[in-house]
Amino acid sequence: MNKRWLILPLLITIVLSSCASPEASSGEQIDYEATKKMVVDILKTDDGKKAIQEVMSDDKMKETLVMDQKVVSDTIQQTLTSENATEFWKKTFSDEKFAQGIAKSMRTENEKLLKDLMKDPEYRGMMIEVFKEPEIQKEMADALKSKEYREHLQKVISETLESPLFKVKMQELLLKAAEETQKKEEGKEGGESE
Repeated sequence: MNKRWLILPLLITIVLSSCASPEASSGEQIDYEATKKMVVDILKTDDGKKAIQEVMSDDKMKETLVMDQKVVSDTIQQTLTSENATEFWKKTFSDEKFAQGIAKSMRTENEKLLKDLMKDPEYRGMMIEVFKEPEIQKEMADALKSKEYREHLQKVISETLESPLFKVKMQELLLKAAEETQKKEEGKEGGESE
């Protein structure tokens, strides 16, 4: 672990010291461009890349570089709240597969939240107050009377009537009702004959 922290600085120190020409050691300035080019070349080698990857894969280094910087949080906030981001999210959520995936991933959390809220007396009271408002009642009545809702209701009823499970259940109920009616009639006939 400690070796990882030392690799990159050690590598840079070795490169810089090996780049020093005899003139530089005697007090003249080191050629910055040549040194920069050499360091970049070394970092592009497999060993250099490996050293950087090892340093960057360390969890403490990641936290230091990413999470502790205010720039990151500011950038995320600006990115999510900008007009471009709004357009991006609208476009992204218009994709049915993406929206479905998000909805599925959030479903359990939303269900839990709603169940918890329904247990909360304050929330229930607020919901009751909302539904008592005349404007809300009018909007709900209008929605229930709308052509779209009626068409949807017709479609649901038709699908239900066509369902094999519903047909079997209806047959069972009709047979049961017929048997009960027959028993009542037989009971009346038996009482009249006596």
